[in-house]
Amino acid sequence: MSDLSTAAADLIVLTLPDGNTREVPAGTLARDVVGSIGARLLSASVAVAVDGEVVDLMTPLRKSGAFVVITDKDPRALEVLRHSGAHILATAVRRLRPDAAIGFGPAIDDGFYYDFDVEKPFTPDDLAAFEAEMRKVVAEKYAFVREEVSLEEARARFAGDPLKMERLADFEGSDEVISVYTDGPFVDLCRGPHVPDTSYLKHFKLLSIAGAYWRGDVKRQMLQRIYATAFWKKDELETHLHQLEEAKKRDHRVLGKSLDLFFFSPVSPGAAFWTERGTVIVNELQAYLRDLQRDGYQEIRTPLLYNKSLWETSGHWGKYRENMFLVLDNETGEHDMSLKPMNCPSHYVMYASKKHSYRELPLRFNTYDVLHRNEVTGALSGLTRVRQFQQDDCHIFLMESQIADEVRQLVQFILSYYRTFGLTATLKFATRPATRIGSDDMWDQAEAALRGALEATGLPYELKEGDGAFYGPKIDFDVHDSIGRAWQLGTIQLDYAAPERFDLSYTGEDNSAHRPVIIHRAVSGSFERFTAILIEHFAGAFPVWLAPEQIRVIPIADDYRETCEALVARFRAKGLRATVDARNETLNYRVRDGEMQKVPYMAVVGKREAEESTVALRVRHTGKKQEILSVDAFEARVLDEVRTRALTPMPVAATTTEEASA
Repeated sequence: MSDLSTAAADLIVLTLPDGNTREVPAGTLARDVVGSIGARLLSASVAVAVDGEVVDLMTPLRKSGAFVVITDKDPRALEVLRHSGAHILATAVRRLRPDAAIGFGPAIDDGFYYDFDVEKPFTPDDLAAFEAEMRKVVAEKYAFVREEVSLEEARARFAGDPLKMERLADFEGSDEVISVYTDGPFVDLCRGPHVPDTSYLKHFKLLSIAGAYWRGDVKRQMLQRIYATAFWKKDELETHLHQLEEAKKRDHRVLGKSLDLFFFSPVSPGAAFWTERGTVIVNELQAYLRDLQRDGYQEIRTPLLYNKSLWETSGHWGKYRENMFLVLDNETGEHDMSLKPMNCPSHYVMYASKKHSYRELPLRFNTYDVLHRNEVTGALSGLTRVRQFQQDDCHIFLMESQIADEVRQLVQFILSYYRTFGLTATLKFATRPATRIGSDDMWDQAEAALRGALEATGLPYELKEGDGAFYGPKIDFDVHDSIGRAWQLGTIQLDYAAPERFDLSYTGEDNSAHRPVIIHRAVSGSFERFTAILIEHFAGAFPVWLAPEQIRVIPIADDYRETCEALVARFRAKGLRATVDARNETLNYRVRDGEMQKVPYMAVVGKREAEESTVALRVRHTGKKQEILSVDAFEARVLDEVRTRALTPMPVAATTTEEASA
């Protein structure tokens, strides 16, 4: 190669958002490119993106592509800030606890964490000391200095850190660039990116300490994980901290116990025991979905236990087996059986059991079967992460020409369902993951079909590249609750692979066999997780239609007990969930207990109410105010709120009286 062609090969071309280009030598630092655009832009820059990959200003650039400067106005800048916060945290910890071996410190969705290996666990006092030390590190304005080193150099740098030495072993035989970052006295093995210096981290908070297994392996040592968060603006941090406090008050694990909805036992770890009151909620959710799916859907039930041949055909035996509960087959002596972790393959068997015509399609199978997934013990968390759960699962077999219309209907169905609970949702389109089944042509076809159907709805969506299911692309629904948190719930997944694997077909209008396409659809995700979200969304104060106890009738004295029991019998005959509280306690105590149990309506009965067939009505969360209503009017009011699935009980009327008659 000539000197001229060699020089050309060493140049890279960076295309700016306005279409202009910068031609620079390979290895030029990102900050130098930004500086060539403008000094003010450089002072405002946090990092850059080259063809979508975010790198910091100290990174040598080695490839051509689209070049975007990232300032703190760019959402991607927050992850850079938080990752830098993790390094500042580690700097502070090592100052105060030099014995702490360092693990990993990534940014996460709502903050960052860092893992440490220490003999003496951290305490809340340590947390306060670490945060104070972090503020000193921030004030010292240490630059984040990036160096690229050889494997031998890296091992020399981290000889005293066994966790880092183990990580370096992963680089054996790899041509991956090894980089280290220094901020003041602290050196860490890290890919980056980082902000220019420690002073950028102005608004942060250390939140909690938790145990975490090294590299997520339950067989390895338990590390001390410090969770924290950071934001660019003080008010954003304060809003987030307020949200966290609200979340603590609404913790479904605490409310689930105090409201007597469910519990867990070591005799069946990761599986909820639903009390009578909790079972009411799950049954109401299922009944609502059954009502919505009364027409055009076929509810089915399939077995829980299958031999491995089903999972081999579906592809799960090779790609998902570690998450399955395997069962020993007494005849073969092998773990050839499994509890089902999902419904999909059993629905394919159901479809294949009969011949189908194009006239039947779309054919929609829905179920509420129990599923089991072998989650590690450390990952279990109340109802949000369990081993046994039920999904409102549906598999739709249809022709390719029906995809757009079906997706449109499903999107509207799911969004309408969420609105019933006062939940809003945003949509995400997820494309092929690195580990998948099926050819690239199949994925091209599936992604084009699902994206086209999604765009036809006219709704905005976010692209999530590489986040699809292993068998097909999907649309995910992120639901936002009453305190602004996002939960990934519903999904619509398009599957071209399963019909091939299971040899599924239908007879077309031309009397020939054709392959159907399959849509996997869930609305609640799982009833366990959805119930947890609803408990926290409503802070346990459920809408009347969903409340385990809708009416509590309270006699002022024992003389009116029979009247109250007759009222409860009347309400129950109309399908309402009513109880009598005639305990030998004061009226105030019983009313306060009903309030604590978040009962929507408390109907107090004294002499006048018994004689006039009225109730002194108290509505949840309205203090001592009460309204005198006829029993007929009160019953009609509650029945209407149940029928319409009203979100909140109707408040008491403007004209109120403070006490029922004695």
